[in-house]
Amino acid sequence: MIGLLIALAAFNFLGFKTNKLLSGNQILHIWLFTVALQVLFDLFIEFKYHAYWYFEKDLDWLGILPHVFLIPPVNMFFLNWFPYKKGRMKQLIYFTCFVIAILIYEVITLLPEPWGYFHYGWWKLWHAAILDPILLLILLGFYKWILTLEKKACTKY
Repeated sequence: MIGLLIALAAFNFLGFKTNKLLSGNQILHIWLFTVALQVLFDLFIEFKYHAYWYFEKDLDWLGILPHVFLIPPVNMFFLNWFPYKKGRMKQLIYFTCFVIAILIYEVITLLPEPWGYFHYGWWKLWHAAILDPILLLILLGFYKWILTLEKKACTKY
C-alpha cells in the first residue's frame, strides 16, 4: 500500500507539474480513455481469468485506486514528452526506453507488501513486454485522433 500511495502522489504530481503540451480537454480525454480501456481489459484478464490483480484476487475497493489514478498520469508523461517532431529513430528510442521503464516499475510493484501491491497469477513480465508497446501505440493513435477532432471543431466556428 505504501508503494501505491507514493506512486499515486508522485505520478499525479509530476504528470500535472511537468505538462507543457496537453490541454485540459486533452487530459480529460486521455484520462477517460485510459480508465475505460484499462477497465475493459481488466474485466477479462484480471477478474475473469485471474492473470494478475491488485491487492486481492477479487474485486475490492482499494483496487479502484490504481485503475483510476495510476495509469492516466503515466500516459500524460508519455504523450507530453514524446518527441513528435524528431526523427523515427529518436521516437523509437524514446518508445523503447519508456516501455523498459514501465516494465521496471511493474517489477517493483511485485515486491512484498507494504511496498508492492500487484500480484501475478499466470501473467508473466513478458506478457507486459509484448502488450505495453501495443497499448502505447493505441494511446498515440487516440491522441492524434483527439488533435484531429479539436482541429475540426476549431475550424467549424
